[in-house]
Amino acid sequence: MAGKIIIISAPSGCGKSTIINAILAEGKIDMQFSVSATNRLPREGEQHGVNYFFLTDDEFRKAISEDAFVEYEEVYPGRYYGTLKSEVARICEAGHNVVLDIDVKGGVNVKKLYGDQARSIFIMPPSVEELRRRLEGRATDSAEVIDERVGKAEYEIGFAKDYDFQVVNDDLATAIAQTATLIEEFVK
Repeated sequence: MAGKIIIISAPSGCGKSTIINAILAEGKIDMQFSVSATNRLPREGEQHGVNYFFLTDDEFRKAISEDAFVEYEEVYPGRYYGTLKSEVARICEAGHNVVLDIDVKGGVNVKKLYGDQARSIFIMPPSVEELRRRLEGRATDSAEVIDERVGKAEYEIGFAKDYDFQVVNDDLATAIAQTATLIEEFVK
């Protein structure tokens, strides 16, 4: 039996990756992480095919022209991220469920493409103010970058209505449990 597709999206700083990693670590749900493609250079310790499929600018453009992506997005000027159709097919055809950690517009597009074979979950911050506080608490970005991310988050939250479900990450343990339940119900 072919696997199903779980789409999880959220604005930056909402805990999406933490939630996905916690569910994967529990090991109760047969799902594999889809490795995304990007045209950025690998960071220290990152490996091709493990963290991302690292493509050159030309390779990424060629893949776009060959319709090789389920979704792709220019997330920042000149910086592309996308999900390869071959990666989704490889996991699903092996009978496993695939989890896609993707940008909000990409999530909407993937849901349209796969329909009932996919479930889309949007992770919401408790509020925009709390999201700003979390980003500031990371102490990894300048005030200007935080302002940019918060502005982008406000825009992205507008897509939540296009998702099958929304989970508010006010309490991390609760958000993990709610997300896991939504996935378990879908893949049964």
